Amino acid sequence: MTRILTAAALGLSLLAPPATADTFEAVKVAAGETLYNSECRRCHAPDTDHDSYGPTLENIVGRAAGMVEDYDYSIALEASGIVWTPAALRAWMEDNQGFMPGTKMRHVGITDRTVQDFIIAYLESISDVEMNKALDE
Repeated sequence: MTRILTAAALGLSLLAPPATADTFEAVKVAAGETLYNSECRRCHAPDTDHDSYGPTLENIVGRAAGMVEDYDYSIALEASGIVWTPAALRAWMEDNQGFMPGTKMRHVGITDRTVQDFIIAYLESISDVEMNKALDE
């Protein structure tokens, strides 16, 4: 019986279309959303439609730090002049206090690079990078 099920599964897998870059990106974004909800959502809403203790992270990728209206940022973050690139987000997730001494945010670092990659993929999916570039010009 096991051989029949294995053969059937193999046969069905041969009928499935091969995975594409879009499939992999969709999986990364879905995993990133799950990890974001687990690690970040308790303080950061993904959009302005939801309440949030910290600033919303919608359109974070490519945005200058300290730019969400009506949020009381630390002086360190407001004066930093950084732009939230994937590298800056990675450094922030890993050790925000080390990356930006004087920030108000407190959290346990996310040091696993794969988890960081997935969360960044999700944040990129909810960001309009081109719009953020235009705002900075």
